[in-house]
Amino acid sequence: MKKNVVREPNEGKIASLVRQLLVELGEDPEREGLLKTPMRVAKSLAYLTRGYRQTPRGVLNNAVFNTGANHMIVLRGIEVYSMCEHHLLPFYGTCAIGYIAKDKVLGVSKLARIVDVFARRLQIQERLTEQVAAAVCDAAKAEGVGVVFTCRHLCMMMRGVEKQNSEMTTSAMLGSFREDEKVRQEFLSFI
Repeated sequence: MKKNVVREPNEGKIASLVRQLLVELGEDPEREGLLKTPMRVAKSLAYLTRGYRQTPRGVLNNAVFNTGANHMIVLRGIEVYSMCEHHLLPFYGTCAIGYIAKDKVLGVSKLARIVDVFARRLQIQERLTEQVAAAVCDAAKAEGVGVVFTCRHLCMMMRGVEKQNSEMTTSAMLGSFREDEKVRQEFLSFI
């Protein structure tokens, strides 16, 4: 797999490509409503894909705290916005993360930031779930981690099968969350 190069996107080049796209779609990029659209789209795409230029370690910013805690910590209702890598259409929903700390806990807002590092890339929900679980496990040196995403995909809603009420749920269970049914059930009961 090609390693991502950490650099800011060339918004001018993206805007030029968007302008060409508008022409290919049958639009006039010179009409009043579209004059600034190519640069707006370029800036929007740069923002929506900022996860390529971030790392879990970078967003943690040393917010890992020593503690004697050895219990389950759960954060749920984390809003998620990502882009389907197959159609470049958004998917959105919520994420729940649970982990059992050994000696370290993460700053609570950092869990949401880890989600965004991976959500703000072209994604599939299945990979996103695995990436978040692995990053939280690594950052907290956790005994176990559970992650559940429930999302709606515009590629299912706006095109193709056009199913408006479909939701996809994915989960990743690592360590004790995978190995111990009681731990897994405790997490699932919390969310």
